[in-house]
Amino acid sequence: MKAMLKSWSVLIVAMLMALSLIACGSAEDAAPNSAPSETPAQQEKPAEQPAEEQGALKTQYPLTVKDATGTEVTFEKAPTRIVSLAPSETEKLFALGLDEEIVGVSDLDDYPEAAKSKPKMGGFQVNEEAVIAAEADVVFSASMNAENAEKLRGMGVKLFVNDPSTIEEVMSSITLVGQITDRQEEAQTVVEQMRQELASVTEAVKSVKEEDKKKVYVEFSPGWTVGKGEFMDEMITLAGGVNAAGDTEGWFEISEENIIAANPDVILYSSNVVDEATKKTLDQMIKERDGWDQIEAIKNDRVIAMDDNLLSRPGPRVTQGLIEVAKAIYPELMTP
Repeated sequence: MKAMLKSWSVLIVAMLMALSLIACGSAEDAAPNSAPSETPAQQEKPAEQPAEEQGALKTQYPLTVKDATGTEVTFEKAPTRIVSLAPSETEKLFALGLDEEIVGVSDLDDYPEAAKSKPKMGGFQVNEEAVIAAEADVVFSASMNAENAEKLRGMGVKLFVNDPSTIEEVMSSITLVGQITDRQEEAQTVVEQMRQELASVTEAVKSVKEEDKKKVYVEFSPGWTVGKGEFMDEMITLAGGVNAAGDTEGWFEISEENIIAANPDVILYSSNVVDEATKKTLDQMIKERDGWDQIEAIKNDRVIAMDDNLLSRPGPRVTQGLIEVAKAIYPELMTP
């Protein structure tokens, strides 16, 4: 091998010398610095490297990973037919560029626009027949209870459940879906963007002192709010606020007197809610409650509409939702 390389090196030097002599015969056509400045060894083309060594992130199959239910799922190759049973999972898949591979989505999917034209697999109640007929290589779901998950698996469905409860877990789930689908580079790009958006918020509100933090009340369904252990509570905290209902866990029905007593500085509500009987929007319902006109948020007109899809879906847009929460709480700190 060394002898072969030596022979090639000699041949390259000879060719370069010949070209130099030709160039000298026509000085006005010669390019500046036409003489070689590198040694033959430097000019040799490096051997082709595997994609992994060149920086490309490629999934090695077979791949076995655990889902949120603790079930191990093995993939022999990258799935080419994918069903999503949750809007958050659909948004992840589209963000990874898997439009063509998606053969079914939930009835609730409305983002991106292309999701609306995909075959529907049911809403809160899964259309099991449609899922089976889709013949998917994998079905992604979110927050599915163990009984329903086992029922689908018993029908021969390869189910993978994601159930992130924090922004960090959302980013980890995107990375995992990217690994499963051999879209690791795309997942890395999405997560990097999310980290930048997260950092833009935490950096903007880091100067807020503990005693100056705004108290925030959230209502995304009439009479219901959110406490600790849920997505929205974390978002309020990351945005530099204090959840007015943070002394309770989960989603729960409010006590109007307790909210008056908490006296939030900011009220966030769902822009998507309209009472079918009265045609009133949620902010109108909130403002008309007895005694609520004494709440600081209402007195100071800090009752702010939110797109709950940005905030409630644990997908790639959740950090955009975080930015909107921070803008609502501290508009003066979130200037472009």
